[in-house]
Amino acid sequence: MLRARRDLSALLAGDAAYLPLPDVDSNESTLLRTHLGVGAPVDDRCALVVSTSGTTGVPKGAMHTAATLAASAEATAVALGGPGAWLQTLPPHHIAGLQVMLRSIAAGADPVVVDVSAGFDPAVLPAAADALDGPRRYTSLVPVQLRKALAHPPAVNALRTFDAILVGGAATPPALQRDARDAGLAIVTTYGMSETAGGCVYDGVPLRGTTIRIDAPNDDGVGRVVLGGSTVALGYRNRPDHPAFAEPGWFRTDDLGVVRDGVLSIVGRADEAVSTGGLTVIPQVVEAVIAELPAVGDCAVVGLPDERLGERVVVAVVPAEGRAAPTLDEIREFVVDRLDRYAAPREVFVLDSLPLRGPGKVNRAALRELLS
Repeated sequence: MLRARRDLSALLAGDAAYLPLPDVDSNESTLLRTHLGVGAPVDDRCALVVSTSGTTGVPKGAMHTAATLAASAEATAVALGGPGAWLQTLPPHHIAGLQVMLRSIAAGADPVVVDVSAGFDPAVLPAAADALDGPRRYTSLVPVQLRKALAHPPAVNALRTFDAILVGGAATPPALQRDARDAGLAIVTTYGMSETAGGCVYDGVPLRGTTIRIDAPNDDGVGRVVLGGSTVALGYRNRPDHPAFAEPGWFRTDDLGVVRDGVLSIVGRADEAVSTGGLTVIPQVVEAVIAELPAVGDCAVVGLPDERLGERVVVAVVPAEGRAAPTLDEIREFVVDRLDRYAAPREVFVLDSLPLRGPGKVNRAALRELLS
């Protein structure tokens, strides 16, 4: 921990430029070293190059300064009620996990680290929580970790002692949010990405120094989410002309969202929409409905090639613990009643788990390949 503290402190001070790499995946490490230019000259302002969690192709590396990282840590402390000690349960080479470490160091506390190289085991939470010092205690989980923790009573008791539990990395189903809050957990849903130094919107409200803009909104106010402010990266190390950073100080996301009464709601991703029979289906909208079924533990909607429709909507379902998966007829009836017939899946696939990428996000490309 001594070496980690030294390196993290140097990163926050901007004394050197760092690229976090995974310890357990030599192929990923090699890929990142090769494409993100380890050892090659870097912008003098850059303190951190962190890879994005894309699904295919050459990884992109978001370049952050000491100032963007400090702004994120300070804004987070303000939003949560003050600085505190953090419990690390996420891979530290991704921005969410790295930020847990940096926020704790910035608060003057050593983070307590849970080894997740072999997966997340909620049974370790009680001892890990007891090891935390300081008047305020925080942690960050992805939805699949939160779901596992809620099924483990000792873990729930440990998490009740935290002043805030950030939940992000992927969309958190409303039913999971309700279950967590009903269990007495102080969860905070987050939205952000590597390009914004992690979460910069908490419970739909931008952190201090962050601005939200919706570009090209439709009649319902839904459009492309653009984020600006003090936590936005300089750009991509290996993609200097990428259009997402075409406007200095702003990052153009691939997400579709709407702001109502000052609160941002993410509808889905522009690049994941399913075109079926000339109509557009946003997978996340359908998933939010299907996730309300008690027998559904997790689900993901994708489009598969169809000669007649172009794409047909299908859903992969992970049954809730101890439950049988709902039938296709049950799912279709539930979706049609709440959305429309064209959004209802035409097939259901029952899986033990969903393929993931990065910190808990569904790997839709891998899922489509699996289902095809």
